[in-house]
Amino acid sequence: MQKTYQPFTAEMKAAGYTILVPNMLPMHFRLLLRIFGHYGYNMELLTSTGPQISETGLKYVHNDTCYPAILVIGQFLHAIQSGKYDPHKVALMLFQTGGGCRASNYISLLRKALEKAGYGYIPVISFSFAGIEKHSGFRLTPIMIYHMLYAVLYADLLMSLVNQVRPYEVRAGESEELAEAWTNRLADELAVAKGPQGRRARRNIAAILMDFARVPRRQETRLKVGVVGEIYVKYSPLGNNNLEAFLLGEGAEVVVPGLLDFCMYSVYSVSRTRKIDMRWLLSHFNGLAYRYLRGKQAMLIRLMREHGAFDPPTPFDHTVSLTRGVIGLGVKMGEGWLLTAEMLELYEKGVHNIVCTQPFGCLPNHICGKGMMKPIKDRHPDINIVAIDYDAGATRVNQVNRLKLMLSNARMNQREAAPAQSA
Repeated sequence: MQKTYQPFTAEMKAAGYTILVPNMLPMHFRLLLRIFGHYGYNMELLTSTGPQISETGLKYVHNDTCYPAILVIGQFLHAIQSGKYDPHKVALMLFQTGGGCRASNYISLLRKALEKAGYGYIPVISFSFAGIEKHSGFRLTPIMIYHMLYAVLYADLLMSLVNQVRPYEVRAGESEELAEAWTNRLADELAVAKGPQGRRARRNIAAILMDFARVPRRQETRLKVGVVGEIYVKYSPLGNNNLEAFLLGEGAEVVVPGLLDFCMYSVYSVSRTRKIDMRWLLSHFNGLAYRYLRGKQAMLIRLMREHGAFDPPTPFDHTVSLTRGVIGLGVKMGEGWLLTAEMLELYEKGVHNIVCTQPFGCLPNHICGKGMMKPIKDRHPDINIVAIDYDAGATRVNQVNRLKLMLSNARMNQREAAPAQSA
């Protein structure tokens, strides 16, 4: 007989259970958690780092398991075993899209690991717009989702502006301090927001752009390096061994596509499903969601272009068009065609040096990332891509050496291109 999962009940919510959330995008998740807090959920973002996280994960998960699963499960169990929390008043939350790989299978791995560690009674909440599971104590309402959209929009903007300002700021840390102040302000606003947010969002975005433009910056040219890959290791400092900090320390300006692109990719891929059997309604709903998200992105791009001081994101419709003749839109397992499209998008924006972050053994990522490097290089011979494997058994020394080699090639290409441009 199949074992049923332990649900998160309304009584647990009323009792003030602490819901632990694994970290991936600090600014994004802090904004999201404040929204949940307004609706009575006691959530805490896990920020623990260090080798003990993967070591804990490997105690309860097979070492052939996807690296992000090892880290997320390890971070959960490390927190539970730390003594900081009462295991009988804790719940765990996993974000899921309902697709393949980590998008739907992690939750079963986590529950199995909890059973093995003696914590099978701890509820695991499936956070999913696809309604994979039902929990009487956790429910997403339309107004919550509406505010979450603006949280993603704001956090994408702040992440992009920090990356564009931080390498050139005169006073080190000023852009991060400014982003922290805006994160706190926006979190307070979103937590209690009522009514339409469009006009308020336009004011906030304009004010954010003005504040970042005032940060004193050095007038110099830095090497631009893009970061793409599997969504967890692309964004999570724990998953990619603080990749952005390393590249910044090597004198690079880091360019990372926003989370909104992945959200649009998810709904766009479902909206293209053939309208057969009962999936036609889901396809229609995702089509509406895609057009709505595209409109919000267009608003952000328009305001950034009007301001003129910073590079805006690429319109998602154009990102989709870049796949023509390279990869089919039916390739939608994991990050799918979006991963290939982001590399082409970065190249078009002048970012010719790209790090493709890959969990070792992640089949979709290797096909759409490393597997597409040759076709991309055939089209753009001057592109400089390096695929970096991240795994519990991978050494940081090897990763750093490969990154340094990529940066060395990038600087050499930059020197060779300089005389031609001046001529």
